[in-house]
Amino acid sequence: MRTGRVYVEIDIACAVDELWALTQDPALHPRWDLRFSSIVPTDRLASGGYRFRYERRIPLHTIVGTGTSLGERTRPDGTRTSALRFTTSDRLSPLGEGRGYWRYLPTESGTTFITGYDYAPGWGRLVDALVSRPLIGWMTAWSFDRLRIWAETGTPPEEWPLWTVLQFWRRGRPRASRCLRAPRYARGADREPATLETLEAP
Repeated sequence: MRTGRVYVEIDIACAVDELWALTQDPALHPRWDLRFSSIVPTDRLASGGYRFRYERRIPLHTIVGTGTSLGERTRPDGTRTSALRFTTSDRLSPLGEGRGYWRYLPTESGTTFITGYDYAPGWGRLVDALVSRPLIGWMTAWSFDRLRIWAETGTPPEEWPLWTVLQFWRRGRPRASRCLRAPRYARGADREPATLETLEAP
């Protein structure tokens, strides 16, 4: 599956509890994340997580898939994690089966929010390497900065639709370049959480 894991990291000036609330609620998640149009929980897992159905609307079509998610709100080191597995049988999806995680690292000024994920290319490895993966990585980073603006200023994500990337003159707009795309920390923040190994298949 691995052809170059997507990695995104950003510092957000808000408490871990606040960021957890904005990111762990399935109803709020699609508001800031370009990768999803809707996320609907469908069942509880024995592990304490949940199973869900997701959609991504594109022109003339809606990509549909399923997934499982499990969050760790209390960890000995004070960090939090969220593990995710997903899959789809939709041939128009650039992402096939995949898995990933979020990490929440408390800092003196707020929270460092990190994601790392990988997936089986839906359109072939060449197209994925040249087009899909760079675009999906950019979408993730842009979405993380839109989340940062929401958490720090209270500005709803809907104030920054995708087409505002063309408004270069607007100060404070979301920018993917504010995110790091390679690990900065040498304390295991870029490693998958152990819960990902035991998380049920979607």
